[in-house]
Amino acid sequence: MIRVFLNAKEEREVQQGFPWVFDNEISYIKHRKDDKSEWKSESLKECSVENGSPVEVFTKAGGFLGTGIFNKNSKITIRLIGTEHLDQIYSDIENYWESKVSAAYELRSYNFNELDSYRLIFGEADLIPGLICERFYDEENKVYLVIQFLAMSCEVFRKEILKALIKICNPDAIFERSDASVREKEGLPLVAGWINFNTFEVDENIKENNQITIIENGIKLSVDIVNGQKTGYFLDQKFNRKTVAEFCKGKKVLDTFTHTGAFGLNAFKAGAKDVTSVDISPEAVEMVKHNIKLNKADKVVKAVCADVFDLLKKYESDGEKFDVIILDPPAFTKSAKLIEKAYGGYKEINLRAMRLLNKGGILVTCSCSYFMESHMFCDMIMHAAMDSHKKVQILEKRGASPDHPVLLGYPKSEYLKCIICKIN
Repeated sequence: MIRVFLNAKEEREVQQGFPWVFDNEISYIKHRKDDKSEWKSESLKECSVENGSPVEVFTKAGGFLGTGIFNKNSKITIRLIGTEHLDQIYSDIENYWESKVSAAYELRSYNFNELDSYRLIFGEADLIPGLICERFYDEENKVYLVIQFLAMSCEVFRKEILKALIKICNPDAIFERSDASVREKEGLPLVAGWINFNTFEVDENIKENNQITIIENGIKLSVDIVNGQKTGYFLDQKFNRKTVAEFCKGKKVLDTFTHTGAFGLNAFKAGAKDVTSVDISPEAVEMVKHNIKLNKADKVVKAVCADVFDLLKKYESDGEKFDVIILDPPAFTKSAKLIEKAYGGYKEINLRAMRLLNKGGILVTCSCSYFMESHMFCDMIMHAAMDSHKKVQILEKRGASPDHPVLLGYPKSEYLKCIICKIN
């Protein structure tokens, strides 16, 4: 029995829904071996509580806040898994996690069907801290799950979580991509491989296809779930791609930071007359070329391997013009400390894109960095417009697709900005 007491007034964010407790928010820890032992009170620094232990969290005054998993390796010392008391959760731990996975699965049924690919579990936003799970449905009618255990809070329940996913989703295979550097901050090893359904561990003897083909918005897309970025494909832009495509009929389109070519191929399907899809990664460009062939888009879409910053400069000096430009870069910062540098990077590509657009052209500009908040992102667009001597009309502000729910009280879950602008 382990009880963690917070410093005075540190409970407010948790009460609002924030699912983390940082090391500097903890006042002291009380624990005992059993009901007959005396309570032992320790500071976080000197405490002997084992990492991965379940703990109950209390206010300074003793008010119960929730149950979480303790990990002294991380600055996020406790990730809360529920508002129930510890004994309630652990009375039937398998059923507890099955109910959470089931709730996430049912939530997706409002916007997706069995033939869709979507994010099944979005970590803290689905009340399963540290867990990411994508559900891919391929053209051969197979279901593949790609899963990431990114924190101790879900790693200790991997067996229960995997058992629930297998029961509820009935997948043909599960690939684990727990190879993100954030695991090292949790004191966890990097792991990747196909999961054995009996042992719930990675099994090197299992061989499945590295690449699968999914269909999104009527477009065929090859996804490398083993070697691709993160989980292989960015599902969060699905509905944004469809909306943006509506502006592309008969237009000349530039799709930058393209990754798999999805924005450009959606534009092609909508009737774009010319599409250039650009990425700096040779591997990504080969995938884009493959996807172009899958969709018989060779006469309209071409893939270019280049640094987008350099290419935008070259296009400007060559006098190249476009009707629609899509900017969907990776996060320029994952830290609040580097936000000014990131602001400059976003501003440069937006400024140059505005100069390349024909009068009345459409700019689709995105940021997946939580630290680039919406008001700051719009401020950046305004200053880019000032420096490029353009006037901007914002037509629509969009976010991630509904398989990425936003948890109130946890602002990091609202990370994606996608703004559609008319440039005059």
